[in-house]
Order: sequence, then structure tokens, then C-alpha cells
Amino acid sequence: MFGFSKKQPTPSRRRNSDDSLNDRNKPSDGSMDQRYAFRRNRTLTGSSSSQIHTVNDMGADLKSPRIKAHELVYKRRRIGAVLLGVLLASAMLVVAITQFTAQVTVASSRDASLHLDDSYEDLIDNYFSKYPVERFRFFLDEEKLLAYLQSQAPEIFHIKQDTTFGLGETSFLVGVRKPVVAWRINGQQRFVDTNGVSFAKNYFSLPAVQIIDKSGIEVNDGQAIASNRFLGFIGRSIGALSSHGLNVQNVEIPNRTTRQIKLKIKGVEYPIIMSVDRGAGEQAEDAARAVAWMKSRNIKPSYIDVRVSRRAFYRI
Repeated sequence: MFGFSKKQPTPSRRRNSDDSLNDRNKPSDGSMDQRYAFRRNRTLTGSSSSQIHTVNDMGADLKSPRIKAHELVYKRRRIGAVLLGVLLASAMLVVAITQFTAQVTVASSRDASLHLDDSYEDLIDNYFSKYPVERFRFFLDEEKLLAYLQSQAPEIFHIKQDTTFGLGETSFLVGVRKPVVAWRINGQQRFVDTNGVSFAKNYFSLPAVQIIDKSGIEVNDGQAIASNRFLGFIGRSIGALSSHGLNVQNVEIPNRTTRQIKLKIKGVEYPIIMSVDRGAGEQAEDAARAVAWMKSRNIKPSYIDVRVSRRAFYRI
């Protein structure tokens, strides 16, 4: 029989040298990445240039369909952004042109057949000269414009931009005051609307009733010279007297008072004095009875005063 001898162990020095040799021959992770770089989700490109350093360089002469598709998408986005900017700029320019007021026209908001004074167009142009930004319709402050116009033309009570307008032209609808009475103050003719505001320019027919103001109060155009209560009292007095067959020709405000009036009746030689502190209907009824009593006795007084309830005073 042959005997088997045990394998001799490798010396440690030799084993260490073999391990170091194997470590040197084994490729590192970095070299593996470089070796298989073209196999990891990369698209190969080619070029005749020696300046291409990476496989994803867009400057390659020989481009894959994928890179070409990416370039087309980038170009389309860039061209789309430019076109969008041009369209936005054009739209803003069109809006600015259509909303700009270069020329002003004025029409009546109450009656289309009513021809207004051309001076209102000049007043609006003067306003735009002071506030040029408001020539753009969306910047116009109509309340401030109305206040400016009323300071120059108190007969205007309303103004509004017309919804229909032309290129560079804006039409304004102007409302003018309609007088309820004609008011004569210090020898000058004024008109008063339902709000008690006085003005000098009237576009409507003359009121049937004229008020002669002898109170001595100084009044300027655009100033409220009568309250709604006072004007309402005059209107109710005229209507109440008319219901009794007495037609008023004019109304006079006596000197140094604003709480009583003298009414001149058609066919009656003397005035009737009434007070705003008493009901118009009651005073009209007392005045009608007093006038009938004076006619029955052929008395011609200088006036009849019905300011006191159930009394009628007169002086011959």
C-alpha cells in the first residue's frame, strides 16, 4: 500500500503575494463604469469631428432619431414662446388703441333729439388735458369728471360713457337738468330743478310758474337755493289752488324771509300769502274761501294772509 502524505500548507508570504496579484488584476468599479458606459441606456452617436467628448453631445454630426426629436421639441417650444409674446403684445396694443379717447362726442341721455351745446366737448377735452391717463376708458373716473363739469356747467347732473364707440372716439351721454320753476334772482333768470339746484342754461320749455326772489340772498350757479321741501310745498300749493279753480301765474319770495311765499292768481288782483310751516292743502282751501268771500262783497284787498289755521287776514 502506498501511503498518502498530507498536503503541505502554502507559506504565508507566498499566499499574500498571490492575493495582492489577484487584487491588481481585478477591475475596479470605476473602470467597469467606463468599460460599459455605452451599454447603460445610452444612444450611440457618431461624428467626423474630433471635438466630441461625450456620447450625448448635441453637436454630433451623426444624430440619432431620439436626439433629433428632442431638438425639434426644443425649437417648437422656443418658436411658440416667441409667437405667444408677439400675440400678447399685439393684443395689448389693439386694446390700448381701441380704448384710447382721441376725440369726444356728446349726446343727450334724456332725449336723443335734444341738441346739446358743443362747449361740453371742449370741457371734457380740458379735463383730459389735466388728467391724460384717463383718456383710456378703463382709467376714467366718471364721478371726478362729473364734478369737474358741474363746476363749469351746473345744468349737467349726469354723464356716462356710451357703450358704442369708434376707433379713438368716445361718445358721452350727458343728462341735463329739467327745470320745474323759473327763478328770477337780482334781475337774472335762473332755473331750478327738483333737487333745488339753480342753473342758467335751459334746454326744455319754460316752466309755467316763475318765482320772483326778493329775499336778497346771494346765489351762485350750481348752488342749492331751495330745498326739496320748499319746492315740494310750492308744487303742492299750485296744485291745490288749481283744484279750487285758482291758477297761479307766479310766486314771489318776500324780502328777508325764506319761509313764506306770495302767489299771484290769474284774474285776482291781490296776492295770497302762504307759509311753508302749514299744510299746502289747508291753506289753499282757506284761500279759495277767502277769495270767494271777497268777490261776493266786491272787496279788493292788498293781500290775503292764510298762514294761520282757520283764519284769513287781509288789508285794504
